[in-house]
Formats: sequence, structure tokens, C-alpha cells
Amino acid sequence: MLKPSNPKDAVGVKKAPLSTVSAPFILAIGNAMLEGALKYGRHNYRAVGVKSSVYYDALLRHMMAWWEGQDIDPESGESHLIKAAACLAVLFDSLHRGNLNDDRPPKVKDGWVEEFNKRAASLIEKYPDPKLPYTERDETWAR
Repeated sequence: MLKPSNPKDAVGVKKAPLSTVSAPFILAIGNAMLEGALKYGRHNYRAVGVKSSVYYDALLRHMMAWWEGQDIDPESGESHLIKAAACLAVLFDSLHRGNLNDDRPPKVKDGWVEEFNKRAASLIEKYPDPKLPYTERDETWAR
């Protein structure tokens, strides 16, 4: 049985759906951005802009630390994942506002990712029965 709908529903469902972003993520990114505000001044990146390379490097450092097993950034006490998300938020905001100092290297030709993906697919086809990965949770290899 269909319920009658509020007329605002027809308008509201066509707007950016903030309900699709998890509340814990919103709160965590708020804390990560608060740390930056306290250290550097709230919205400093909006006032003066940022260099792409600085935030790209920080993003990769946080992701590599997390990937290598360090969940929490020892400097901030925040998750490396949320610190990486904060880097992306600053980059996106600066790009959106037009104050991003885009110091990326010259562009590569289109299609380069697809070329690497084809190579990966070729390797996967070549080895149809791969060995299982060694993971943090797999202790059979540690015996």
C-alpha cells in the first residue's frame, strides 16, 4: 500500500542527498577539520588557497600509514582514513573556490589507467589459481 506523500517530497528528492553520508563520517571529518582549524586557523585554506602537491602528499602519507597497519595518526589521535578524507575535503574545496595552486605535473595521455588495468587482467588470466594473500588476520603463515 502506498502512503500519501508530502508535496515537498517531489522537490526534496531532487536535491543533494546529505542523508547518504554516514553521520559518524560527518562528525569524524568535523573533528579532523577542527584540528586543522586550531593549528592553522579556521578556513585558512579558503583564504589563501593551497598547493595541490602538499595535500596530495599528506593524503598519500595517511593512506600508506593506514595500509601498513597504523590505524590512528599518532600526532592527532584521529583515524588516518579521516585525515586522508580531510585532505580531499581541502583539495576539493580549494578547487571548487578557484584558489587551488595546481602544481601537478604535466598531464599524461588519456587511457593510461586502462592500459595498466589491461595488464593486470592479463596477469590474472595467466595465473587463474593464485595463492591466497597473507593478511594481518591470517596466522597460518606465522606458525
